Amino acid sequence: MTLKISVAQLNFVVGDMAGNARRIAQAAREAQARGVRVLLTPELALCGYAAEDLFLRPAFIDACDDALKALAAETADLKDLHIVVGHPARLDASGRRERSVSVASLHNAASVLCEGRITHTYAKRELPNYQVFDERRYFVPGHQPCVFDVLGDDGQPVRLGLLICEDAWFDTPAADAKAAGAEVLAVINASPFHTGKGGEREATMRERARAVGLPLVYAHLVGGQDEIVFEGRSFVLNADGVLAGRAISFEEARFDAVFAREGGGWRITAETDRAHSQEADLWHALVLGVRDYLGKNGFPGALLGLSGGIDSALVLAIAVDALGKDRVRAVMMPSPYTADISWIDARDMAARMGVRYDEIAIAPEFEAFKGSLAPLFEGRPEDTTEENLQARIRGTLLMALSNKFGSIVLTTGNKSEMATGYCTLYGDMAGGFAVIKDVAKTMVFRLARWRNAHDPYGTGANPIPERIITRPPSAELRPDQKDQDSLPEYAVLDAIIERYMENDLSPAQIVAEGFAKADVDKVVRLIRINEYKRRQAPVGIRVTHRSFGKDWRYPITSQYRA
Repeated sequence: MTLKISVAQLNFVVGDMAGNARRIAQAAREAQARGVRVLLTPELALCGYAAEDLFLRPAFIDACDDALKALAAETADLKDLHIVVGHPARLDASGRRERSVSVASLHNAASVLCEGRITHTYAKRELPNYQVFDERRYFVPGHQPCVFDVLGDDGQPVRLGLLICEDAWFDTPAADAKAAGAEVLAVINASPFHTGKGGEREATMRERARAVGLPLVYAHLVGGQDEIVFEGRSFVLNADGVLAGRAISFEEARFDAVFAREGGGWRITAETDRAHSQEADLWHALVLGVRDYLGKNGFPGALLGLSGGIDSALVLAIAVDALGKDRVRAVMMPSPYTADISWIDARDMAARMGVRYDEIAIAPEFEAFKGSLAPLFEGRPEDTTEENLQARIRGTLLMALSNKFGSIVLTTGNKSEMATGYCTLYGDMAGGFAVIKDVAKTMVFRLARWRNAHDPYGTGANPIPERIITRPPSAELRPDQKDQDSLPEYAVLDAIIERYMENDLSPAQIVAEGFAKADVDKVVRLIRINEYKRRQAPVGIRVTHRSFGKDWRYPITSQYRA
């Protein structure tokens, strides 16, 4: 006896219930043609993940209900195919779907559709409320397992136990599913990417499969949604936790697994994509995040300030890989302090990438601003005020181009700068999407070297001039300026940021690890006093387990100093 289970690893759009339903219906027809009996879609596939406070709108839930019914009707002719669809559901006390039930009883649910009927509905039991997750704000937990029968090719039933994402990170839901008769666990998911998360998922699911002695199919979402990215990488495990197959990462895929009953167990056949390096995963996540943010929001293209430095060079390469050269525009805006090599390297970088390149000298505007302010600044020396004026002139010019042509401005600040406030409010922070906002400076260098050694999207090999990577970073807002004049060495800075901001170590604990107290105190102080800046920064792609976004919610006004 064999049973083919398939994962529709698709990129859904939040709020496009009709479009998402059409894509599921199409995937279902293609799956049936391949002999599939069970099609799994990701968590909340019907409405997209995560719809956030749209879940609080009754009309939004009504639209999800209508789309589910329409999908059931659209696939009524698909004989013997069971389609597992993630969606929000209002359930009454007995677990029945009921439109009249209030949004206060809303569940993160999944329904099984078969031949036009909704045969089962399962309510997620474990609701995550950490990092970027706010599920307890919108949903109430379910309490019952869900096991449903599917006929194999010999007409004999196979019992599948359904879990939703966080359920599989705990012991009880899987154990209850087995106690209810499950022979295979089907887990539908929307688990945001961060570096190392793919390996963590597989390791945890191995433990879950071994604990209950059942094979496990992990169906995962792919795509970018605001600041988060989902990398796909669906997989299937044997009952002993050994990997039986893995789908491709960062791309849509149809992932089929054939279960053949042998003796008292299963032999599982599926294709296996290899695991990739940390740099490769990061690159693909950033590219997907840019492509989907612009694509799903309807921006015709992107533009950015190209300085001749490594951050803007990296963002340009990511943008071209994501959008193609014809949808990206680079603007060099030299100031009186811009080095000749910055002009040369910026022109070289733009030529290698094949993008439109413009130069706008900002010296006339800079002198005009200083002239207007001279009477008010009389008797005061030049300082960071004049440095910030240059950045704000550039921000104004980029936003003017954005307004005129409709392209979104990509900002180029990295996580090290966001943490310490080494950026200018309404200057280099001005824009619509912060591509490397969660990428530390040390990783910026690693990614630049990785991209020069690889051409994953066929947009050009070795795009970043070597001198951009090797020269000391500088904002070039005053003579002979270097980043390290104001900050600790980046290796030290990033290590302190990681420990304090990402891992919640105290300053004393960081010093105990061997870091200089003066460096720790300085970095912690800079993180604290620049919260007001970060609150006004554009949304950016999350690639670590804690970014300056939804999972960083510190008060601006606070007297706490540890």
